[in-house]
Amino acid sequence: MAKRGGFPGGMPGNMNNLMKQAQRMQRQMEETTKELEEKQYTASAGGGAVAVTVSGKKEVVSVKLSEEVVDPEDIEMLQDLIVAATNEAFRLAEEESSAAMSKLTGGLGGLGGGFPF
Repeated sequence: MAKRGGFPGGMPGNMNNLMKQAQRMQRQMEETTKELEEKQYTASAGGGAVAVTVSGKKEVVSVKLSEEVVDPEDIEMLQDLIVAATNEAFRLAEEESSAAMSKLTGGLGGLGGGFPF
């Protein structure tokens, strides 16, 4: 008669493999995070009149303005273009980050269980 409860045969080996896979995934995530933080993303607005570059660390690296967009009579338009270009650059960074992490985790993010991804 079979024993009830417990896990028949080889469970410790399976658990070791699972732990090794989790550690490998964690190392890959750390490496990918570091690579993403070193990248820069540039977006423009106003037909290229304003260009904003941000880093993967979510910091604005540079803002470039065309002379024709600097109109002292219309500061609000310039401000709007800077905001639009900055938000788009951050969206590009987030999109690439999400895609890279999803690729690593294979969609495990929604499972819960205390995983940090």
